[in-house]
Amino acid sequence: MPKISVVIPAYNAESTIAATIKSVLLQSFTDFELLIINDGSTDNILPLINQIKDSRLRVFSYPNGGLPMARNRGINRAVGEYISFIDADDLWTNDKLEMQLQALENVPEAGVAYSWTMCMDYAGKTFHPGVEANFAGNVYPQLLVSNFIASGSNVLIRTEAVKSVGEFDTTLKSCEDWDYWLRLAPLWKFVVVPKPQIIYRLSTGAMSSKVDVMEKYQTLVLERAFTCAPPELQHLKNKGLSNVYQYMTQLYLTRIDDESDIHKATMKLWRCIYLNPATLLNQKSQRLAIKILLIGLLTPRFAKKIMQFISHIRAVNDPRLEKV
Repeated sequence: MPKISVVIPAYNAESTIAATIKSVLLQSFTDFELLIINDGSTDNILPLINQIKDSRLRVFSYPNGGLPMARNRGINRAVGEYISFIDADDLWTNDKLEMQLQALENVPEAGVAYSWTMCMDYAGKTFHPGVEANFAGNVYPQLLVSNFIASGSNVLIRTEAVKSVGEFDTTLKSCEDWDYWLRLAPLWKFVVVPKPQIIYRLSTGAMSSKVDVMEKYQTLVLERAFTCAPPELQHLKNKGLSNVYQYMTQLYLTRIDDESDIHKATMKLWRCIYLNPATLLNQKSQRLAIKILLIGLLTPRFAKKIMQFISHIRAVNDPRLEKV
């Protein structure tokens, strides 16, 4: 029986899944099974996967049910003592499983290990820092404020902990990972590996529709979490909601298509400040406000080029990342 079960939910991911599988198969810790859940793909993903010969890899095909359902199907197939998930377009550094497993074994009462994240462009050519949190132990208060784990491709979880909270919520079309961590946090301690080991691939496509969906489900997950949170943590609610709107502001500013995106970014930032005026002292909010003011002086097309140029300049190949 393998020590770890790794689950890759895959839907029409033929352009990225080979690199994802490679980053798993090259892990320094080798006692794992790799379960690929083909979620009703209509592209050439299956012939591509079938070319990969490794006894640890198994593929299961189902009708399309969405990402949470695919993860649940992986959970039901898993036999390892620990379970980890990685989306079909993300990557791991080759020491991810080894270091997270060691962190959990060092703290027997902990149920979840997570690492720092990095972001890369869709082509996988440039990288920039992601989230680098250091919360450990009882992280429930911090998770109520923000999803510092940042990615569904991040955690390693004891199977015992998975069984204690059940499956991912299939009614959520986004933020189902944050919802899951919020259900784990009151019951289990978390441990952190302070090293960037999860490489999140930034998606392409229209931003506005994605932001609308993310805002809807982030606020839904947060509202639901606070209905279960104890009285002594209720004061964190406005701070958590404020962080949601700060993040929405940032997303709108990363891809400006027209003047409406600038207006939306402005409204989200005002909402962020209204919910938590102290955020005005936050450098991140200050930088967002300055960006909005500068962009407002330009045409949307020129502003978009400027923002893309700034992002390109800031995106560097981080020497901490090993090639995967």
